[in-house]
Amino acid sequence: MEEANKLGKKITTLREAHHLSAQDLADRCSCDVSVIEGLEGGELPPSLAPLIKITRALGVRLGTLMDDDEEIGPVYIDADQMEEVQRLKSLQTASDAGDLSYFSLAAGRPSRHMNPFVITVDPSDETEHHLVGHEGEEWLFGVEGQIEIEYGKGNVFVLGPGESIYYDSIVPHQVRAHDGQKAKFLAVVYEPM
Repeated sequence: MEEANKLGKKITTLREAHHLSAQDLADRCSCDVSVIEGLEGGELPPSLAPLIKITRALGVRLGTLMDDDEEIGPVYIDADQMEEVQRLKSLQTASDAGDLSYFSLAAGRPSRHMNPFVITVDPSDETEHHLVGHEGEEWLFGVEGQIEIEYGKGNVFVLGPGESIYYDSIVPHQVRAHDGQKAKFLAVVYEPM
């Protein structure tokens, strides 16, 4: 939970810098105060949709919450760092999507408009899925295994290695493992400000 606690402390620090109570921030995000308190306390696994709403309410980018340092300049990720993808940040998009582990490829660039990640998906046994939309655009590129992207009403795309998909993320969607298999893909999330 150490990463979640770092994230929670950043949310608390930014919220207090704006002179907002947890309830004020929850109101701005149109979510329950228990979500804000759970994230700040590290008791609730971070979820992409609420984090994007929180960043909008606080006037920061998602990278500001997710990154560990604030250096300006190019961000270079070498092969050894890529090997460590499995042990780094975990962020659940929804409990019925399975576990998605995120590795930021642009840590250290807090004022960026794009957030590139390597994401590993462990399948879930859930058969009913909850779709979520948020501002921005997403580009996904398959690396290993297959993932499903459910997009809008009744559109399901299966993405395999070497294949890509680009979509407006305001349309409710969900990314999950396909056919019970573990998968890995690259994602670039664009967040307008």
